[in-house]
Amino acid sequence: MVKGVKFLGLRDAGDPVEVAKAYDQQQADELVFLDITASFENRKTLVGLVEKIAKNIFMPFTVGGGVGDVADIRALLNAGAEKVSLNSQAVKSPELVGEAAKKFGSQCIVVAIDAKKNNSGWEVYINGGRIPTGLDAVEWAKKVASLGAGEILLTSMDYDGTKDGFDLPLTKAITDNVSIPVIASGGAGKPQDFYEVFTKTGATAGLAASIFHYEEYSVKQVKEYLKQKGVNVRL
Repeated sequence: MVKGVKFLGLRDAGDPVEVAKAYDQQQADELVFLDITASFENRKTLVGLVEKIAKNIFMPFTVGGGVGDVADIRALLNAGAEKVSLNSQAVKSPELVGEAAKKFGSQCIVVAIDAKKNNSGWEVYINGGRIPTGLDAVEWAKKVASLGAGEILLTSMDYDGTKDGFDLPLTKAITDNVSIPVIASGGAGKPQDFYEVFTKTGATAGLAASIFHYEEYSVKQVKEYLKQKGVNVRL
């Protein structure tokens, strides 16, 4: 398991199975496992690792990275994933989103959007943030929602790993334009950051890695803070 800053400088953050078990004990609402070099290295997601993680946790589990077709999605769902996240392949073959939603149900299909600020808004990147696509992030979000995606995992490449707080303008721009749930990702550094993304945007969930992986805060601490501030969370 690794963590970087702005998709660069990846460093070791522990064994994925052991860390997954720890988050299960902390009562995280959901675990997202992204094989971030699978597309770049032109290989499939590590199905065996997905099976190991699924056997050790009792919470919803989303998996992405290197997913190329319906067969890959089926393999991951059979391995124990509850949802499958598409990113690079969704951009290359948008019809896969609709086909997968029809076959497995929209609730199983997440489209991950990695976005970076440009002069006119935000641009979508693929292959682990390595390749710009020319796609406008807001327009792409609207398209995948119309194709049948059940959820969007939105990562701000500019804020990723910075711990400066979520990218509120980007998150609000996306949530204002789609009706499906949006998970905000990139930049969480303290409990207050979650409060801000939930109260200033339409995000339905907040994803964090650094602050939890390095035990700066526990999931429970963040949830208790949100509960005290009047945010509806599951304790």
